Amino acid sequence: MGLSEVEVMKQLDIESWRNLSKDKMLRFAALMPDMDTEVALKIIEQFPAFKEFALDTVKEIEKAHKSTLKSNDKSQKQVYKAFEDVREILKGELDKDDLTWDQRKFIIELIRENGKQVSQKDSENKEFLNTVLGKVAVFGGGAIAAGVVFLGGKIMLEQGDGINRLGA
Repeated sequence: MGLSEVEVMKQLDIESWRNLSKDKMLRFAALMPDMDTEVALKIIEQFPAFKEFALDTVKEIEKAHKSTLKSNDKSQKQVYKAFEDVREILKGELDKDDLTWDQRKFIIELIRENGKQVSQKDSENKEFLNTVLGKVAVFGGGAIAAGVVFLGGKIMLEQGDGINRLGA
């Protein structure tokens, strides 16, 4: 048996659904999979702004995601431009006729090291995007999305026409 309405209120530390702040709404959404469908529906009926809040949260996550990507893209372009500038300088030095073999070898090693640094930076950036943005999405919208999807899927299954509603 899932959580009752009283148990949910205790876990959220509220006395009334009117006291459900945005912060506590995220916690509420995270609890939805542990609730009976009827309990979740009863609570949501008492809080009609839930759907609006869920949509607003998803929109804010999208804005943060786009802003982070844009900022990250600009930063990455600057870093890659700096690496490219260093390679151009090294190529110019390598073109000089009066270099010894050891000097040429040293410059070639610097170019190779530059390439390794570019590759490492690319890997770090991918790790950043994967980790940080993933956490933002999971923290901010994951609980609401999971709760809404869970509840919606459970309702459709209980109504027995979930497959028909999905267009299958």
